Amino acid sequence: MRKSIFTLVFLAICSLLTAQQTMNNDSVIKLVKAGLSDDLIVSTINGSTGTYDTSADGLIALKSAGASDKVVAAIVAKSAAPGAAPAAVAAPAVAASGLPAGIDEVGVYYKEKSGAWIALMPEIVNFKTGGVMKSMLSNGIVKGDMNGHIQGMHAKILTTLPVVLAVYVPEGTAITEYQLLRLRPSGNSREFRSVTGGVFHVSGGATRDAVEFQADKLAPRVYQITLSPGLGKGEYGLLPPGAQGSANMGSSGKIYSLSIPE
Repeated sequence: MRKSIFTLVFLAICSLLTAQQTMNNDSVIKLVKAGLSDDLIVSTINGSTGTYDTSADGLIALKSAGASDKVVAAIVAKSAAPGAAPAAVAAPAVAASGLPAGIDEVGVYYKEKSGAWIALMPEIVNFKTGGVMKSMLSNGIVKGDMNGHIQGMHAKILTTLPVVLAVYVPEGTAITEYQLLRLRPSGNSREFRSVTGGVFHVSGGATRDAVEFQADKLAPRVYQITLSPGLGKGEYGLLPPGAQGSANMGSSGKIYSLSIPE
């Protein structure tokens, strides 16, 4: 008789919990306060889907509400069981637009440890010409040697290697038109040397600060660049095409910079 009553009560509770779909800490506390036995509560936890708060605060709240160690242990075991709760999606999140989540306009982004893409704000860079040179591989096109100057000793974003960047390029622009540059300290500022029209297939002093990089396509017009630990500490900047403006003295543009202190 007693077993039959136990079974009926258990079935009634299971029916009630099915209606609310999933168990949680509050559900368990309600069962505890209703005076149900530990065995019945544990059976309900094991037989129902649930999402539980097993943090220190969550467990303390359960004990404070009168849950026994047996009930708390069942919750912890259920949460640790494979498939107990929806797992994080391993694949990168993609927005409805087809772009990686968080990337919504042309620019440069860096990936936080959480995996989120954060927009990298550009800094102002001032240019002055440093002469001209010709490249045999570019049909003798004259390219200006540009010296860039950025105020401040360090970039606002400090991070550690490896660094993962995403570049959303403008329509009609290739990722190979961007220049990754090592920025050199100069007093209370940072400087670099580049060349108008790009640094590829060009040799000479204008390429001394250029850093080779490989870009992997993530989505239409979105490319990922990884700065590996072998790059070493220092100040780095990603210079977009056309950032130099004209080759006239005193022109200015923008650069996306990072500081890697160690």
